[in-house]
Amino acid sequence: MKAIIDRSGCIGCGLCADTCSEVFRMADDGLAEVYADVTDSTEDTATEARDGCPVSVISLED
Repeated sequence: MKAIIDRSGCIGCGLCADTCSEVFRMADDGLAEVYADVTDSTEDTATEARDGCPVSVISLED
């Protein structure tokens, strides 16, 4: 599964990186980025990060 962030709408709050640091991190430009695929062991926290995103810019795709 892949996580996707619409970085044009990201506000740089860091919630996704705090929630699921195995998939998301904060880039040098202050916005979140995806750096790893979502695995079986990270699917729950990646979903939590997506659902908690205050601007709804995260999607998960098979």
